[in-house]
Amino acid sequence: MTALIDDTKMINNIVSAQLAKVFYPFVLIKTEDGQYWQLNLSTKEKQDPLFWDSMKRIMRSKLWVPVGRKYHQMLDNGWQVPVTE
Repeated sequence: MTALIDDTKMINNIVSAQLAKVFYPFVLIKTEDGQYWQLNLSTKEKQDPLFWDSMKRIMRSKLWVPVGRKYHQMLDNGWQVPVTE
């Protein structure tokens, strides 16, 4: 079972952002408050053609993605988090 990240305390460490520019080896995002950040990408992500195609599609679709404030990385599970009972 999952819950939305908005319903947890984790939301304090997360910012909503849109991808502003995607070009190897960089992904630039624009946060809700207009700040521009560079995403920190892993070596595996940088070498994955499917990752780059996905980033370009997300940018073209103008989707909002969750990004961690501290490490400037996109979250693996998107807007959902597992519920622990």
